Amino acid sequence: MSQPTVRRETPTDPVGSDPAPRHTRRSALPLPVRHLLLAALGLAAVAGLLLVTGDLTALRLAAVGYTMLAVAGLQLLVGASGQVSLGHGAFMMIGAYAMALLVLHQPMLPLAVNLAIIVVVSVVAGIAVGAATARLHGPYLAGATLILAVGLPGLAHRYHDVLGGSNGLNIRTAGAPPFLQGLVSTSEWRALVVWTTVVLGLALLATLSAGRLGRRMRAIRDDETAAAMAGVPVGGTKVVAFVIASTAGGLAGGLQAYVLGTVTPGSFTLVLSLTLLAALVMGGIGSLWGALWAAIAIVYLQIWATDLARALNLSRDVENNLPIVFFGVVLILVLRFWPLGVHGALHSLRARLRARES
Repeated sequence: MSQPTVRRETPTDPVGSDPAPRHTRRSALPLPVRHLLLAALGLAAVAGLLLVTGDLTALRLAAVGYTMLAVAGLQLLVGASGQVSLGHGAFMMIGAYAMALLVLHQPMLPLAVNLAIIVVVSVVAGIAVGAATARLHGPYLAGATLILAVGLPGLAHRYHDVLGGSNGLNIRTAGAPPFLQGLVSTSEWRALVVWTTVVLGLALLATLSAGRLGRRMRAIRDDETAAAMAGVPVGGTKVVAFVIASTAGGLAGGLQAYVLGTVTPGSFTLVLSLTLLAALVMGGIGSLWGALWAAIAIVYLQIWATDLARALNLSRDVENNLPIVFFGVVLILVLRFWPLGVHGALHSLRARLRARES
């Protein structure tokens, strides 16, 4: 006689589904699709915010957007591959001047084509810098990129007829398309364009960081010798990291020129590169969320410091330098109490709340 079959009941959660399939459903979507869905949600949130704010806030949100893209590229370079760059502002300058020259000399090109050309130009710049610095480490790498940040703005003075000298270049870009005129202002439209580009770029950066390339970068960051012995192409991976960072920086610079309508060499000095790096540390190295807090700090700390200087009726010299002092004080306080940056502090707080709930 055959033995009776014993049927085992699978425990279910309160809504009647097995916990195991829940994990399966969470990982069912491919990683790029999940990142694109998150990007769409982020863009929808920005669009909703633009509906209830004015043009001034739209311009500030646009500034947060392209600054975040620049810091996110630096995040992948410094946080993932461990390469310290002091010349990230130079890549922004390349993208900004590329946008200005395209608008001035090829005004019929669509914005999407201009951005694609900026990507190509930034990739070439990243390959050149990455190949030249692939064998450098630590202070030698920082010194090489420092030369780039200091020397590149001087080209605007050297080629005054083309790049406009210290006065830079002024451009006029198209506003909202005809079918949206009356619904969104020019500033709101530009902010939407910026954030559409930014969220797509962030989705790509997040996918790359979570994939094989990201694992290779982190292996090089942790121990370059061990990574080479494990078969990781160290030189090629470093060049790719520079290419990705330069592309993000170039796109950010191009979007800045698109929003502001002006490009000057004084906007891309060494101070910008140092500010981006310091803000990255403030926001938190190791996560793209840190780039968001860094961008908010760069944009709004300067605004608040300037408003404070004007409210106190301070001199123009103090007003010009107070944002830097204000930023430095906030950076010191953040690192004093939150060594891992703002995102690290928020992550620790969330872990503590979960521990209390369990």
